[in-house]
Amino acid sequence: MDLGAIVAEIGAEMAAAEDRGRVADYIPELGRVDCNQFGMAIVTAEGETHQTGDALTPFSIQSVSKVFTLAIALGRLGESLWRRVGVEPSGLAFNSILQLETESGIPRNPFINAGALIVTDSILAGHAPRETLGELLRFVRMSANDDDIHINENVAKSEEETGHLNRSLAHFMASHGRLLNAPELTCGTYFHQCAIEMNCVQLANAARFLTGAKSAPRLLSRQKIRRINALMMTCGHYDGSGEFAFRVGLPGKSGVGGGHYGRGPEQGLGRCLVTWIKRTWQFPIGHFGDGTARAHHRLVDLRINLLARQVSNPATMSAQINNFWFSHVVQNTCHACRWSLRGA
Repeated sequence: MDLGAIVAEIGAEMAAAEDRGRVADYIPELGRVDCNQFGMAIVTAEGETHQTGDALTPFSIQSVSKVFTLAIALGRLGESLWRRVGVEPSGLAFNSILQLETESGIPRNPFINAGALIVTDSILAGHAPRETLGELLRFVRMSANDDDIHINENVAKSEEETGHLNRSLAHFMASHGRLLNAPELTCGTYFHQCAIEMNCVQLANAARFLTGAKSAPRLLSRQKIRRINALMMTCGHYDGSGEFAFRVGLPGKSGVGGGHYGRGPEQGLGRCLVTWIKRTWQFPIGHFGDGTARAHHRLVDLRINLLARQVSNPATMSAQINNFWFSHVVQNTCHACRWSLRGA
């Protein structure tokens, strides 16, 4: 399988696309991002890297950071974390307060904003925000094997100035006794974690630990890795998770800054792959609150078709493709993508 050629062809296809979109300007600092960008990086479990386009251009990972904080929380607290946050899809917007009102302030899952605040609150307990953010950066840098990963203070400040709804979620949960820290401390830490800035290659490398491969960093047990990937499958796209699972059938986590990733197993196409893309598209920011393009399916069609061409036995092609887990990032848009494996 010539991954370099596949990445180059995808890059050329996307560079030629005329679609351009609107950035997530409800966070003013993200509203300044150049929308004329596309980048992608593929990193195998063994560390082999392929990249195209603006793969080395830093961007704000936003809600993709929720996967890293969840990994830290599971590593520290184990199964006791699930006493504070559920594991069910919400079926509502990522920032909805409705279920908190009817379910005693317990969030449905750790990827909606309320649930992510609980996870951040859990790892913050007993620590100053600076210490917790330092631990998070050390975790991400270690998983990526790259110390040049930082928090963009301008983005963090922009989020602090506009994060009123997140504060309301935190205060509502605090009123039910669900927070261990003051809402201001939890929210401040959360705003800064979302402002972590990485490029496609760094983010792809940082996700290698979730492949569970022998050559990947061993930061969590295999059981905890399975739990995180399962939650990405069922909850990673908020109220668009069901449609994404139905049309794509793969796990993922995205954010309004453009991050989205998953993993490839040791079986299937024979390699563990982690793919990162960032891109804006000509579709308005929608209600799913993630970073994937709803209607632009050419990328996955192209990728799956290119991968399918590498499979020599047509009888096993479907099974191999369906066993292939990957991740993607589409920068600065907020729609779930109508992608399908069945057209390969």
